[in-house]
Amino acid sequence: MSDTSDPTGDAGEEAEGDASADASVVDAEEVRHVAELARVRLADDEVETFAAQFGDILDYFEALDEVPETEREEELVNVMRPDEVEAGLTQEEALSNAEQTEDGYFVGPKVS
Repeated sequence: MSDTSDPTGDAGEEAEGDASADASVVDAEEVRHVAELARVRLADDEVETFAAQFGDILDYFEALDEVPETEREEELVNVMRPDEVEAGLTQEEALSNAEQTEDGYFVGPKVS
């Protein structure tokens, strides 16, 4: 990566200030706790990376709080077709291909 920081160091201090603000939302100890709960081992540099990423995620959730709620409910429509009675098989037709039947029922293997 190329170094795009301001040679005076002012821009770098601003970026570090923003990063520390996000890091204050989620600190390294919280990241380690979540990693322990998830049974994930993290190196120290990964902890700092995840802390920043968790801070970004929380910022996204805060942005969602600014989305206005809608007042109307969508109209609900039944997507099921109506029931229609159709002709089916008679009991004799249903049992006609069965290997074994008894008293008008299928006979299957015994389960012990």
